[in-house]
Amino acid sequence: MLLCIFSCSSHSEVILLEYDGKFPDESVRNIEIIRSEEGELAFTLYAPVMNKYYGDEPYTDFPEGITVTSYTNGDKQSTLTADYAIDHERADRMEAHGNVIIVDLVKEESILTEKIIWDKRSKRIFSDVEVTQIKADGTVNKGDGFESDEKFTKYVIENPRGEILVEEL
Repeated sequence: MLLCIFSCSSHSEVILLEYDGKFPDESVRNIEIIRSEEGELAFTLYAPVMNKYYGDEPYTDFPEGITVTSYTNGDKQSTLTADYAIDHERADRMEAHGNVIIVDLVKEESILTEKIIWDKRSKRIFSDVEVTQIKADGTVNKGDGFESDEKFTKYVIENPRGEILVEEL
């Protein structure tokens, strides 16, 4: 009987995942979340790791990055990739940080920045840090931020500056 106790206890290991000194309440690897609205595919979110933290200020983070794809009428509209994301559940706000790239697949335009915020209540995406816009024709513009609808179909660059292509008259 003593042999069994030692044998069984040697196989009982608890592995705690730690991210930046914190231990998540739940952790999932290679997760894909699909969201639909009125029976239509609206968004997909893929992340290598998703951690949930409970408590007074519950949040979910994606410490190894995310890829979000938005859809309109079943067609891919845009993609967003980032190195890190955090969903502040009570605030209805999600932030993405580090190498944030948003691509409008229809217009073939891109926005590159280091931080964006998605306000779920107002259904808008915005940034208050420098952005780079790359248009379909190759022109590059800079700005001090931007604001967009949540599917990135309409957006405005704050204080734009950069190249403007003008056809000869």
